Amino acid sequence: MNVAKLLLSLLLLLASNTAWAHHVLGRPAYIWNEDSRTPPAILVETLIGHYTVNMMLYPAFPKAGEESRVKLYATHLDTHAPLSEPVHFFVRDDTWFGDQRREALGTQIPTDNIYRQIVVFNEESDYILTAEFTANNEPYIVDLPIRIGERTTLWPLLLAIGIMGGVLGWVAIQKRRRSIPRSLA
Repeated sequence: MNVAKLLLSLLLLLASNTAWAHHVLGRPAYIWNEDSRTPPAILVETLIGHYTVNMMLYPAFPKAGEESRVKLYATHLDTHAPLSEPVHFFVRDDTWFGDQRREALGTQIPTDNIYRQIVVFNEESDYILTAEFTANNEPYIVDLPIRIGERTTLWPLLLAIGIMGGVLGWVAIQKRRRSIPRSLA
């Protein structure tokens, strides 16, 4: 009887030792927006020249006509000193047939070592945000490709219909060739 109680107690102890995580631990604090607890839409971390650069876009799902915020943080690789030079922000279309001229968004100086730029996109499309700065007489350029609005899923549907139509047309031609008598061909 005691052995059964001991085994049952041991089994209950082992079963109660499992835990299920309901959240993600270890998320870096710098990727959270100060207005909400949502992660950025895009996060670019890159090494360029003598600097490591983090560039982010908020909110998580940017929409046309609504305010979006770009944040940039850069530190020197050797000294780990944050960048203190002004950063120039630009935007351009990232479409094949779109206007490739870039529009200046503004020049920012750091606040608490973070560069912040507010931008409002008028149309849903693909864009490239560019941050440029000069340090030690060397130019630095960081690009951030972004999507404003939801993607249209029309192209995969048209491609599937085109492939099915091509296959059905080919089958119809092959069937017609077989139905023609050999004496007429």
